[in-house]
Amino acid sequence: MADISIVQEHCLTPNKAREAAQKVADKIAAEYGLECAWQGDVLHFERSGVHGSLAVEAQQVEMNIRLGFLMSAFAPAIEAKVTEKMKAVFGAA
Repeated sequence: MADISIVQEHCLTPNKAREAAQKVADKIAAEYGLECAWQGDVLHFERSGVHGSLAVEAQQVEMNIRLGFLMSAFAPAIEAKVTEKMKAVFGAA
């Protein structure tokens, strides 16, 4: 098992931050075949071997991903790609 935690600061309004979170989710869902659903300000996602969440807060977003045994071998590549996508969508604060 591998855990990935990424925090990205932002200067967006709550609505814009949620829209940006949905963009990240759409990209990741398409690339990794994830199912996504919102619960309040937290976007939950999962598929076999992967589950996690993207929490939208006032000045930052936090993504937590738990990878199963087989997917844990790809943790460094997944973390790098997700970090890059989050920086591109949310920008530096």
